[in-house]
Amino acid sequence: MKLVIISGRSGSGKSTALHVLEDLGYYCIDNLPVGLLLELGAQSARSQDQRLSKVAVSIDARNQQSGIENFPVFFQACQKQNIDIDIIYLDADSETLLKRFHSTRRKHPLSDANLSLKESIEIESKLLEPIARKADLKVDTSALSLYELRDQIKLRVAGRTSQEMALLFQSFGFKHGVPRDADYVFDVRCLPNPYWDPALRSFNGLDQPVIDFLSAQDETKRMENAIVNFLEPWLKSFSDTNRSYMTIAIGCTGGQHRSVYLCERVGAFFADLHQNVQIRHKELHASLKNE
Repeated sequence: MKLVIISGRSGSGKSTALHVLEDLGYYCIDNLPVGLLLELGAQSARSQDQRLSKVAVSIDARNQQSGIENFPVFFQACQKQNIDIDIIYLDADSETLLKRFHSTRRKHPLSDANLSLKESIEIESKLLEPIARKADLKVDTSALSLYELRDQIKLRVAGRTSQEMALLFQSFGFKHGVPRDADYVFDVRCLPNPYWDPALRSFNGLDQPVIDFLSAQDETKRMENAIVNFLEPWLKSFSDTNRSYMTIAIGCTGGQHRSVYLCERVGAFFADLHQNVQIRHKELHASLKNE
């Protein structure tokens, strides 16, 4: 049985993720009580219904608090049933969650006469901590559109088999903030910056003029080799210990030139070694979204 558990704070995109998995053939259950995880596994083992071979459930703050607190116990018991489990934890910064609730005018599941919306959002983070600590993949949806979140779930979750580790190489700009869901962060701001050449400023790291400029720099080659040589043995070690997901972020000042170029180069190297490798350019995607 393949079981995907979707969790995270309210407003982070759990319903969207569950709908994507449902469209991909998963049998989906919204807000399954934690205590029923074992019974779900047992029923799947007994059933001849192929629909129960791939199941996705959401577990969130609507669950009983005692169930969430005991989640690690139930998780360990499920592993003993030989259930292949992926735990995906979605989150966003508190300010973004506030805006989402105000725009939809929905009631937060924890808010009441004694708790404001802001307080409910902060308490929810502590309540879900036992699940967040067990997560195989954490996705920060603060800057993701609905369509980008759908694509990430399709590529990273549904596109991964139990035998392979899914790798995401992501470029970003430090002036926009370090991605919160990154496992490794590399700073390449010390490299020559094409931005200061007026003839190159309007291009990005995917364009040939910038590629030609950066590939001609000895510093760029040394940085590329250093990142690859550092990651290669450690990614193998993580894969050997059944790590399911890894996000490697490469950042420059604006996320347009140096980080994009190196993200492409390093990602291409590891695409020859791993089956599931994706490359994403955070600031380039943001620019396209705002046009």
